[in-house]
Amino acid sequence: MVYRAFFDAVFSSMDPEKAHERGFAAIKAGRFVTKFAMRKTHAPRTVMGIEFPNAFGLAAGFDKNARAVPGLLSLGFGHVEIGTVTARPQPGNPKPRLFRLVEDKAIVNRMGFNNDGAAVVAARLHRLRHKSGRDAVIGVNIGKNKATEAADAIADYVECARLLAPHASYLVVNVSSPNTPGLRDLQAVDELRPLLAAVKDVCDRSHGGRVPLVVKIAPDLADADVDAIADLAMELGLDGISATNTTIARPDELLTPLATIKAAGAGGLSGPVLAGRSTEVLVRLKQRVGNRLAIISMGGVTAPEDVRARLDAGADLVQGYTGFIYEGPLWPSRLAAASKRP
Repeated sequence: MVYRAFFDAVFSSMDPEKAHERGFAAIKAGRFVTKFAMRKTHAPRTVMGIEFPNAFGLAAGFDKNARAVPGLLSLGFGHVEIGTVTARPQPGNPKPRLFRLVEDKAIVNRMGFNNDGAAVVAARLHRLRHKSGRDAVIGVNIGKNKATEAADAIADYVECARLLAPHASYLVVNVSSPNTPGLRDLQAVDELRPLLAAVKDVCDRSHGGRVPLVVKIAPDLADADVDAIADLAMELGLDGISATNTTIARPDELLTPLATIKAAGAGGLSGPVLAGRSTEVLVRLKQRVGNRLAIISMGGVTAPEDVRARLDAGADLVQGYTGFIYEGPLWPSRLAAASKRP
């Protein structure tokens, strides 16, 4: 309630990206950790050969450049997925590019993979691993640069994997963001097969030891395409599927006035409204892959009962992001507690 009052009084009237930067700076500096950190939830589970302190983690997009991992873990997240990181640094799309749909506790973003580039992020992770973060569970989400043609995308992903896999607990191939031209076209199996095979080869030969590989998919895929990617992941020997990214749809059940939605424009929609489709994809994947692949479920995860429901539906891990923006620094520990097995 305290954070919600603060959000309404301060953040709600502030540019969303500026509010994000200020909140992020506070976490990085440890201010929220000092004031709000609670006892960490200890509910370990082994997924993809990795021991996670608990099943609830922070989805990619919040800490794009691995600048606040210790602070985020101290708030209760069992793991942090950084990124999306691209082979070369890029500024992302023009501002404004982040919008709130407050009535729906939702966000529209078209950030466009703004990040420091794989070499800089790899160096940062190297330092983290050799200081306080040796045992931290850090996923690394990778994508292609905006200027890279889809036909040349494999080289971008391979370069990211080469630089980042040695420092990652697991690697995620992001082919599902709606904010990079041509990226979602890579979800077509004929395009995806050589890309995943090339990245897997790098992960398998990483000098720090084999690194688990996951592919992240969109909620907007047809069911047949979800099945096809699941089959491909099993064929290639991937370790998991991350489902789902943001959506380009604007569902009728949104409560935000239509004028506000239109003013936000194009971009990926996240928030509770994704819960239905994300759960459908989770259930479909579980039926398709059984226990052969790990499933990381996200999209509309807002309350503790959402975490429990995803785990009960077959998820091995659950992630959130948008709820963190609206609910504040106590939110991670509350949702992590829900990941305990009954």
